[in-house]
Amino acid sequence: MENANRKRAMGIVAAACGVLSALFYLLHDLVGGAYYPGYDRMAQAVSDLTATDAPSFAVASGLSAVYGIFACLCCAFLCFLVAGQNKPTRLGAYLFAAMQGVSAVGYSLFPLSGSGYDGSARSFVHVYIVTVAVVLLSIASLVLLAVGGVRAKRRALAVAALVSLCCMCFGSVGGGALPASAFGLVERFSTYAAVLFTAFFGIWGLFVSAKSDEEKEG
Repeated sequence: MENANRKRAMGIVAAACGVLSALFYLLHDLVGGAYYPGYDRMAQAVSDLTATDAPSFAVASGLSAVYGIFACLCCAFLCFLVAGQNKPTRLGAYLFAAMQGVSAVGYSLFPLSGSGYDGSARSFVHVYIVTVAVVLLSIASLVLLAVGGVRAKRRALAVAALVSLCCMCFGSVGGGALPASAFGLVERFSTYAAVLFTAFFGIWGLFVSAKSDEEKEG
């Protein structure tokens, strides 16, 4: 009973952290934009708000950091909650948690300037190490979670993982294929896909913890 209560509490915390992470990411986008005169969400990337020379750098970076903390906490609790799930689901959760950790720490330590990649060591790490790691971990984790969801007949997890993966791919490909005036809108498909999936994943963890208790009682 004590273990069941602990698992249920972890599920509640995971869900709360997931929802709060999405809220703070949205705030970093909305409030950060308010501190950036002339900012155009249709054309400009979310990362422009946290550029080192952006007028919104301080407030947007602060809100983004809080988002990263909640996202990492959500994923950390999920790593415990998936202990009884199949191997692809467990490995997918671990890789998704690693992605959030690399993203939160890497982008905070190595932010870009408003000019983007400028050849400096900081921008090199941001683009070619942190971003590449985040992309690869995102793809691998979502594919594994989709496979795990199918194997366990957890349709919601499989569909959510596949939709998030498709949105990320669309954001990456569409950014180069569509006009520059729509870059910001398309780029948000990638960024918000990961954010919203984190919130969903936390709520899914709460559902799984409650479901496992019901199965034990049955």
